[in-house]
Amino acid sequence: MEQENLIQRVETALAEIRPFLNNDGGDIELVSVEGDTVNVRLKGTCTDCTVNQMTLKSGVEMTVKKYAPEIARVVNLDAIKPIMG
Repeated sequence: MEQENLIQRVETALAEIRPFLNNDGGDIELVSVEGDTVNVRLKGTCTDCTVNQMTLKSGVEMTVKKYAPEIARVVNLDAIKPIMG
């Protein structure tokens, strides 16, 4: 029940920031909440935007923390590059 409440608060935060992303042709999708980390996927023009990491930190992460202060970070899964070895 606690996890469901956390996910609902994160979704509320994303709903608040979504219109700003939509204005620029982008969107955001909640992938998962794991511990104190929210995993998201930026969509549309946000995927190729050169300032998407700044948007993620200053816009998305700040809004998520307002609704769910127990969250430490928001990670864009598409920004994680696998290491080939």
